[in-house]
Amino acid sequence: SGAAAPPRAPAVRQAAPSSAQTAVDLNLVLAIDASGSVDDDRFELQKQGYVKAFFTDRILNAIKAGNEQAIAVTMVQWTGPTLQVVMVPWMIIRDVQSARQFGAAVGASTRQIYGGGTSISGVIDFSANLLRTSPFRGARKVIDISGDGSNNLGRPVEIARDEAVRQGIRINGLPILSLENDLDLYYRQNVIGGPGAFVVTARNYDVFADAILRKLVAEISQKDPAPEAPKYAGK
Repeated sequence: SGAAAPPRAPAVRQAAPSSAQTAVDLNLVLAIDASGSVDDDRFELQKQGYVKAFFTDRILNAIKAGNEQAIAVTMVQWTGPTLQVVMVPWMIIRDVQSARQFGAAVGASTRQIYGGGTSISGVIDFSANLLRTSPFRGARKVIDISGDGSNNLGRPVEIARDEAVRQGIRINGLPILSLENDLDLYYRQNVIGGPGAFVVTARNYDVFADAILRKLVAEISQKDPAPEAPKYAGK
């Protein structure tokens, strides 16, 4: 029946030409809240926080510390169970120019959905699919969800989280405590998942940019996020 197939070569760091996939240290989905509780000013504060972060040296230094010295990032806005829009498609970041290109793309993107409930489960499912179809081959897969409310539409968030974790995806959270004072606890118990998953809290929208930078550096470098002011004294 012809010659036997050659033995499969062991996995190596280069991508197979047929797949045309570039290897990166991290495939990262940034998912920002566009639900009814987020007015245009708050939406813009979320966006500008990310713009500022990708123009800092700290992000690039974290990327340069990785094996591939590159990450791939996409940004999504989300509300209800089927209301998610890609704001910035997958882009690879490996140097100052590409980091600033991504930041500029975020800054130039527009809000396309308003209201429709808060379906964290919906955006987890949507983001998991983006990771499955990413044109880049990431050593790690992370969904990064920021929002100011708990899941109130769609399937239970814990089910979506557990399915994503089984696919090797880590979910980190950036709860904004403007409306729900204990949203950080909700995120810890119900939203984040996977080895090393963490929450970085923004007490309000005005400090969102600082929280984003701490979180992004931690996600890229795989180190614990920089300490934040404790919410609960004596712990």
